[in-house]
This record gives sequence, C-alpha cells and structure tokens, in this order.
Amino acid sequence: MQNLRGKLLFSLLLGLVVYAGLFLFADFRDVGRSLSDFNWALLPLILALTTVNYLFRFVKWQYYLRLIEVRGLSTRDSFLIFFSGLGMVITPGKVGEWLKSYLLREVHGTPVARSAPILIAERLTDSIALLIIASAGLFVFGNLWQAFVVVALGSVLLVAAVNHRPTAMALLRLGGRIPLVRRFVPQFEEFYEAARVLLSPRAVVAMAALSAAAWFFEVLGFYFTLVGLGLDGDGTLLLKAAFILPIATLASAILFTPGGLGVAEGSITGLSQALLDMSKSAAAVGTLIIRFGTLWFGVIVGLIAFAVMSRQLARAGEAEQPPTPAEPLPDAPP
Repeated sequence: MQNLRGKLLFSLLLGLVVYAGLFLFADFRDVGRSLSDFNWALLPLILALTTVNYLFRFVKWQYYLRLIEVRGLSTRDSFLIFFSGLGMVITPGKVGEWLKSYLLREVHGTPVARSAPILIAERLTDSIALLIIASAGLFVFGNLWQAFVVVALGSVLLVAAVNHRPTAMALLRLGGRIPLVRRFVPQFEEFYEAARVLLSPRAVVAMAALSAAAWFFEVLGFYFTLVGLGLDGDGTLLLKAAFILPIATLASAILFTPGGLGVAEGSITGLSQALLDMSKSAAAVGTLIIRFGTLWFGVIVGLIAFAVMSRQLARAGEAEQPPTPAEPLPDAPP
C-alpha cells in the first residue's frame, strides 16, 4: 500500500506538470478568457453524464462477479471496491486498478487469481466499445481504418485463444514440469478458468454493448463541454465529439501513461483544433473541463470510496484481534 501511495503521488505531480504545460501552450491570459466564457451551468450535467458512465460500468463489474461465482458479497461492499479502483486509474500503467482484486480478497476471500481476469475483460470490452463509437469518425475524419482492423482482429484472436481449452491445458501441464513455475500452476489454472468464462463470446459481445452505452455518456459530456464553449450543438458536432474522445482515450490506453496523462490531453486538444477549428485556448479549456469530468472527478470519488473501505477493513481487523491479556494483580502483602 505504501508503494501504491508513492505511485499515486507521482501521478498527481505528473498531472500538475501536464496541465501547466497545457496552460503555457495556450497562453495563460487566453485560457483565462476562455474559462470565463464557458457556460458553467452545464458542468453539473457533464458530471451527471460521467456518473451514469460509472454506474453502467459498475453493472458490468457486478455481472463479471456473478460469472466467476462470487456469492454473498453485499452490494455496498461491491460498490466501494469498484469505485476504489477508479481512484487508482492514474497510477502508472493503471497497476493500481488491481486494488479491486486485493480488496475483494480482503472483504470476501475471493482469490486474486480468480478476480484478476476481470481487469483484462474490462479493458478488452472498453476498447471494443470505444472503437465502435468512433467507427463512423474513423472513416469520415481520418484514414485510421487500420486501427479498427487491428483492435477487431486482436479481440477475435484473444477470445478464440482463451476459449481453446486443450491448448491452455497443454501449456499448464508444460508449466508443471518447470520447477520454478510448478508451484504457481494452481493459481495459473484458476486464472485461466476465470478468464475463459469472462472472455466467452457471449460475455464479450454483451459487455462490449454495455460498455458502448456507458462510454457514449462520456461522449455526451464532451459534446456539452463543446456546446458550453460556444460551438453549435448539432449532429455534426456530436459525430466529431464521438470521434475525438474515444480516439484520445484509446491512444492513452495503448501508451500506458498514468491515467492517460499527457497523451489524452494532447490528443483532445490537437484533434479539437484540427476538426473543430477551435483556438488554442478554447481547445485547452475544453480539454481541462472534460478531463476533470471524466478523470479527476472519478479519482476523487474513488479515493473517498477507498478511504471508507480502508476504515471498514481496519475496524474488521481490530474486531478479529484477541483481547490483550490483563496484567496479573500483584500478590497481596503478607
């Protein structure tokens, strides 16, 4: 946990550097004017749309827990575990999101090897969903059909490989003959069995559709951000927003920067200038607002959830500790 705090602090400092650079790029005074021109009455709507995205993704988390047969976990605890993971999306490579598996083990006793494949299933279905949303823009605004083909083909190959049980069993048997690997084979086997269930064709299709609905609410949040900056709210703007945000999110996911910091901001700002003919300052302000709504708002909510869950675990640990034996009474004087 101490190492995780260090990674979180590093990411927060990186975020400050990224946003300072964004302000310098767009000029502080111009950014200030664009901030004052923004229709701040739309901010609650933007945050509400982002919250709907999180709730859809929580439903997906619940579905995955049922698939790996996690029974008896209260909705409250599941909610806190899921949202605690949101607080760690800005850790390098998003390694902090494995916190969900750790908390699930501490609260419910579910082995990490069984729940860890959920993160892989979430990433896969999110990538498919983002590409589905951006697909119209891929062909209308950019010659990026290769990305569509690579993700689609990669997804099909991954699902096919995971669901080919004879190959997986052969690899596990081979691992059992290697001394350094042999003791981890039971965990690998449990990981594989969970992954096979989570990445079944039916589960992938259903959860990719749910993810597409979830991410579209964030696209709507970006759309209203642009409207708040004075752009005409029409179908063309929505189509462009549905291209810019998913492509920026995918780019940041591929490069594994903490929370997409730097990559997402640069992509959103650059694409907004290129496709929406926005000034540097307006594009930078749009990026700042949507990144607050889609990243930092979730981090804040996640850290609050993690604080609540940490106190709950601490109280549970204290309750399990045996009482300290009382000091023996001194002998009575003769």
